[in-house]
Amino acid sequence: MSIAAATPRDYLLRPWAGSRVRDAALVSGAVLLTALLAQVSIPVPGSPVPVTGQTLAVLLVGATMGLHRGVAAMGVYLLLGAVGLPVFADGSAGAAALIGPTGGYLAGFLLAAAAMGRLAERGWDRTPLRMLALGVLGQAIVFAVGVPWLAVSVGLGPADAIAAGFTPFIVGGLIKSAVAGMLLPGAWRLVRRDSTGG
Repeated sequence: MSIAAATPRDYLLRPWAGSRVRDAALVSGAVLLTALLAQVSIPVPGSPVPVTGQTLAVLLVGATMGLHRGVAAMGVYLLLGAVGLPVFADGSAGAAALIGPTGGYLAGFLLAAAAMGRLAERGWDRTPLRMLALGVLGQAIVFAVGVPWLAVSVGLGPADAIAAGFTPFIVGGLIKSAVAGMLLPGAWRLVRRDSTGG
């Protein structure tokens, strides 16, 4: 049996995807969710990067929409922010947000959604522990892009960049991963129950 046969590409919202209209609706909903959660923003003393709900949205979007639609949703989100719609944290927008201190985190959303979507297609979102691990991985990808970008954009050394752009977010990141770890497997159970008529 091939790997592809053993691990079919499936994700939570696949039954609702497929046509252009439904895909557009799913992407639009994902962009709206991300924009709304971006406004949940808490300043971090000593850091130009706030704690926001954006990364939780990225985790949920990537894991529920699969690789292609998840990346499309994050791409549209970044594009709307780039052209001036106030969809980023604290209603910010424009090219300055994409090239400033938080730009690397925003760019990391694309890579995180891709990884989350691909691994969700292979079943990583079906159990709480695996979804927790997937959430931690997704956020690690965001930080892996965001922290070096922060260092370069404001002239910080590695230790200071980690202190300002990573350390204050560890607890929040674990909480977001735990939330995703509880939500996604539960949603899968509901989907399976509906599909079997239970």
